[in-house]
Amino acid sequence: MKKNKFLLFFAVALLGMGIVACSDEFLDAPPQGALDGGTLANEAGVDAAIISAYSMLDGWAESWGSVSSPWPASGSNWIWGSVLSDDAHKGSEAGDQGQSEELELFQWAPGNSYFNDRFVILYEGVARVNAALALLNSVEGIDAAKSAALGGEARFLRGHYHFEAWKMWKNVPYYSEEDTDFRKANTADIVPNILADFEAAASSLPAVQGQPGRVTSGAANAYIGKLHLYNGNWSEAKAALDKVVNSGNYSLNPCFHDIFSVGLENGPEMVFSIQASVNDGTSEGQNGMFGDRLNFPHGGSPFGCCGFHQPSQNLVNAHRVDDAGLPLFSTFNDVIVDENYTGPLDPRLDWTVGRDGIPFLDIGVHDPSWIRARSFSGPYSPKKFSYEAGQNQQAGGWVSTQLSPINFPIIRYSDVLLMLAEAEVESGSLERARELTNMVRARAAGCAQGADGARSGITAAEGAAYGNYSVATYDDAWTNQGAARDAVRYERRLELALEGHRFFDLRRWGVAGDVINTYLEVEKTIRTTYLSNSAGYSAKHDLMPLPTIQIELSKVDGSPMLQQNPGY
Repeated sequence: MKKNKFLLFFAVALLGMGIVACSDEFLDAPPQGALDGGTLANEAGVDAAIISAYSMLDGWAESWGSVSSPWPASGSNWIWGSVLSDDAHKGSEAGDQGQSEELELFQWAPGNSYFNDRFVILYEGVARVNAALALLNSVEGIDAAKSAALGGEARFLRGHYHFEAWKMWKNVPYYSEEDTDFRKANTADIVPNILADFEAAASSLPAVQGQPGRVTSGAANAYIGKLHLYNGNWSEAKAALDKVVNSGNYSLNPCFHDIFSVGLENGPEMVFSIQASVNDGTSEGQNGMFGDRLNFPHGGSPFGCCGFHQPSQNLVNAHRVDDAGLPLFSTFNDVIVDENYTGPLDPRLDWTVGRDGIPFLDIGVHDPSWIRARSFSGPYSPKKFSYEAGQNQQAGGWVSTQLSPINFPIIRYSDVLLMLAEAEVESGSLERARELTNMVRARAAGCAQGADGARSGITAAEGAAYGNYSVATYDDAWTNQGAARDAVRYERRLELALEGHRFFDLRRWGVAGDVINTYLEVEKTIRTTYLSNSAGYSAKHDLMPLPTIQIELSKVDGSPMLQQNPGY
């Protein structure tokens, strides 16, 4: 009985190394609104505890006040992966959400509340997983196969939350259900622990789940491959990602936009996602990707608010192609794509970015009035995760149009193909990398934004009316590793733009400083002069600063267990 009480407290008190911004006395506080042990000590209770751990994927838990803002906590990583890169600006207007403006300018400080918000959310996810695992270990009578699958789901989620923390800070503690002292040092390498969680999940999860959104062995193998990729273990990454590709359980949707459209997002391309919903009984649509609700067109648009996460001119220009339909790797930014540009473009541009004069799905034609402060962050709106007409039915709440029922893909099949292509390039299998990259490019050629949001062909003869669209496969053999590497990396940018990957890709490739500083120098002369306030990317930005408050809360006898990352 004592053990059950501890587990219930763990589930509701946000345990995890002092992740709540208050004194350490909270560890001894009585749980509020906790269920009794008998209520949860069964299969349904364990399942509910795991669902609670899933619920932290979107990064929002409104019922408690330890997070100052939902935006940096969002599971989409829109700030950390896009705004910090050459893909997007913070958006809106000067001073609005100044913390993100500081981040975009690389004016990073441990006291910026956004770092703490992200830290708190990730370790809340860990705490919920460990509560579920401890409960599972205490309950008898669950079928062995079911128990293994539930444990696999929990360990997958624990791996995910720890990976996200490691990806940001590298030097972070790892927690299991066995831990009782949450003031742990951050000096150990936690990659082996994360890998063990994903490997345990891969061996115990089914290949297919009956309920959309639950993780599978394929998702676990994809994450194993991703973890190895981040650590430069090419053969291990290839082996894990090959399992996903060879499973036959995944394929690319026919149209690039399908995975971002309600009703199609749980199709054959989705490997692991945040499940979103609206009008589901919550008071303000908290399950409608709440942390991304700022990221819609503003002002005169039907969305009405709020103009954040605006695509950069650099990203728009990156969709230029040559007359053969292939990317312009080194010269794409030599010409600005604006209303007067008539050259060929990759059709993914107008599924990803809202541009004036072009239909914004079926919502209406994007117009200058849709931009909150055009002189501040440019003329573009994020489009990829905007819902189509009639897909948002949330009633009530703050600006109810600022919610989305569209699931957010953490890993999708095209991501897997390109991760595998990267591993093949680094392993020397250039032709296999070309084959994989061409699969993604061939799908990109399948459809373009048409009138009233319709999916059209990409040539004028097939009905494309809003761009000189062209995208071709690589038909010549790849014989140069450097050129192949450039092609795969460029494809990741086009395919996964605004999905929270770009900054972390640049950083793990070791090119973040060169790419971002070059971007800042050019971009500030085109649209956004406030970027001139940035001193740029330096070596210390290879890691995030640990939040000051977490270092303070980690103290034992006056000495912090958490050590700050270099340079802060």
